[in-house]
Amino acid sequence: MARPSEFTQEIADTICEQLADGQSLRSICEADDMPNRVTVHRWLLDPAREAFCNQYARAREIQADTHVDEMPDIADDSTNDWIKRTKGDGSTEDVLNSENIQRSRLRIDTRKWIAARMRPKKYGDKVALTDGDGGPLVVQVLKLSEQEAPADADNSASQ
Repeated sequence: MARPSEFTQEIADTICEQLADGQSLRSICEADDMPNRVTVHRWLLDPAREAFCNQYARAREIQADTHVDEMPDIADDSTNDWIKRTKGDGSTEDVLNSENIQRSRLRIDTRKWIAARMRPKKYGDKVALTDGDGGPLVVQVLKLSEQEAPADADNSASQ
């Protein structure tokens, strides 16, 4: 059976539901019953599919929330943080599985990065403009009077 290439609301709903559930468009489109990514991108660029474009954008926002919701679960999951290692004398000991811990850290960092880019106002780094002492930034706009401007222009021309 060929991949679908014609737009249907049913396919659009499935794509958006899976996006909101945290799956990538790439993984969704790998399924045989889904269109390929190029087809989905073509639908998103089609002005006649504005409703799908809005639905897709909202699904992407929810996807960022889903990634953020997963982070505490990943951080709290200590499964496989310790492994049993057999020593030379046949006894066993529990040792820290740093590879598993590093993978969990990478999974969290990746989700933070994605969420910050998908929803920067909600999850992005906050940038505060301050003066050198950490106080509020004060911007002063100076305006030359009309009488001073020609005099300055004459001075710069004679120099």
